[in-house]
Amino acid sequence: MSAGLFTTDPIIAQNFFLEVDGEVITQLISVSGLDIEVGVAKATQAGAEGQKQQVKALGQSVESPDLSLTRVAPIDITNDAMWKWFSDIRSGGLVATDRAAKRKNGSIVLYDSARGEVARFNFFNGWPSKISTDQLSVDSNEVVKETITIAIERLERVK
Repeated sequence: MSAGLFTTDPIIAQNFFLEVDGEVITQLISVSGLDIEVGVAKATQAGAEGQKQQVKALGQSVESPDLSLTRVAPIDITNDAMWKWFSDIRSGGLVATDRAAKRKNGSIVLYDSARGEVARFNFFNGWPSKISTDQLSVDSNEVVKETITIAIERLERVK
């Protein structure tokens, strides 16, 4: 193993935020759906001596999965950027162009303990399709969390 292989600390996934149109709109507890995939086309063909072999090649692009974000539920949703965006989508009217205009580009940004940016996943043409509030129970003293689903058209890791 090369002596210079591990010259930096690994990414610690504990400080990450949602940016929309370049502005931080919320801190996150967890994120899933940061999957970037390339499609695979498969073909079976006969080799030089008649044996079958499978050849794999670059296929069609693969759909980006929805992002699933979890955060602490805000106390006042009237001043919360995520709830405002979600309300804009829900009340966007029946005309598809009205809702399409409310799609936004954004990023999931990870920071190290010194508040330096260490990773960034950019998404394109996203919109919140669902906000779910945790199950509530009188037996719990846990903070109330929300899970937000953001439908996206494309995802890329740029840092």
